[in-house]
Amino acid sequence: VQLVESGGGLVQPGGSLRLSCAASGFTVSTYAMRWYRQAPGKERELVAHISSASSSTLYADSVKGRFTISRDNAKNTVYLQMNRLKPEDTAVYYCNTMVSGLLYWGQGTQVTVSS
Repeated sequence: VQLVESGGGLVQPGGSLRLSCAASGFTVSTYAMRWYRQAPGKERELVAHISSASSSTLYADSVKGRFTISRDNAKNTVYLQMNRLKPEDTAVYYCNTMVSGLLYWGQGTQVTVSS
């Protein structure tokens, strides 16, 4: 199982980014997928979740209405569309899943929101 995030970068407040999490070794449509983030000096927090069967989604209150998690089964990739970014969204973003009882993380991608 491997997760590889990409799409991070520097963006001005109010801007948008789309993060990608390319998966291998398993099928993303079969497992719940999550995006987490960790800001300097803070604990890692759950940002968004997409379930396997129903594709229902959940979001942290701080990103609700601005971020959207989605999945492209053909590309075996999960996305996080981030709109109306704020400086407090600055963090390393990680995707995550649990397969056969084991937790897997990607290496993370840095998102910096600054003018």
